[in-house]
Amino acid sequence: MKSITKEARYLKDLYKDWSDRMLENPDMRLSDQRSLFDEWGKPTYEPENVTYKTEQVGGVNAVWTFPVGCDKSKVLIYTHGGGFAVGSADSHRKLAGHVAKALNISSLVVDYERAPENPFPSQLEELVNVYKTLLDSGIKPENVTTIGDSAGGNLAISSVLKFREEGLELPGSVIAFSPWLDMELSGETLDTNDSTDALISRPLLEGMRAGYIGDDEAKATNPLVNPLHADFSDFPSLYINAGGDESLLDDARRLHELAKEAGVNSTLSVVEGMQHVFPSLAGRAPEADQEIKRIADWYKALEK
Repeated sequence: MKSITKEARYLKDLYKDWSDRMLENPDMRLSDQRSLFDEWGKPTYEPENVTYKTEQVGGVNAVWTFPVGCDKSKVLIYTHGGGFAVGSADSHRKLAGHVAKALNISSLVVDYERAPENPFPSQLEELVNVYKTLLDSGIKPENVTTIGDSAGGNLAISSVLKFREEGLELPGSVIAFSPWLDMELSGETLDTNDSTDALISRPLLEGMRAGYIGDDEAKATNPLVNPLHADFSDFPSLYINAGGDESLLDDARRLHELAKEAGVNSTLSVVEGMQHVFPSLAGRAPEADQEIKRIADWYKALEK
């Protein structure tokens, strides 16, 4: 097992604390789960020289992150993780700020309506409105990158598939942190990494899946729900990362292989010993900062 830094262990300890609290209270109210997962911002140190602005974009609540001196003509559309049900723009604004600062562009963290009150396809419809509004404001499609983590990584990918379905010009690139894609829950690492992943488990995913798509089994293979069933022809350049110890590792691997088979410029970064959405340790742990530096190098190479 690869040794990780003391700073990186913070995330595993936090996830274990969440898991223990949920096990102790199996009937935890959704509002309490949301409060719990809003602690997702704790591992991330506040990025220096980044300002924030809360605004509605396309009728959707969002938080802008503006690194000082950034190129505002280029935008990350960030969708937060949390199984479509928990997490928020507030819990992820610092992470989005770190990535935006590394890329020297702006980021829009979308506070989409969450399941189960707003199941699929509500989130994709909101993202279409956000994207159209940005394009109408003069932002060029090639200067947009969709980015997200976990369920938000799913949305970063599925939103682009939805844009294509709507006949819109596609963004220039896509970034997915530990994406949760497989609503059939068939990935091998759900079992083989169960003992090393401190947060993600099959029962947890089953509950969140039910809130997002209900009990309609056909939806589990809809490409807009499960992008592992999608056609990736002409998909934008793609960067995927995952932790080597996480249960959703196979989702990242399979996405990368599907994208490559379709001719997509796809990069997969797996960091051994790391947990789900380990870039949330930005500013705290060198493993996260090094990964964000790799993403920045990848992004800048696309511009050449």
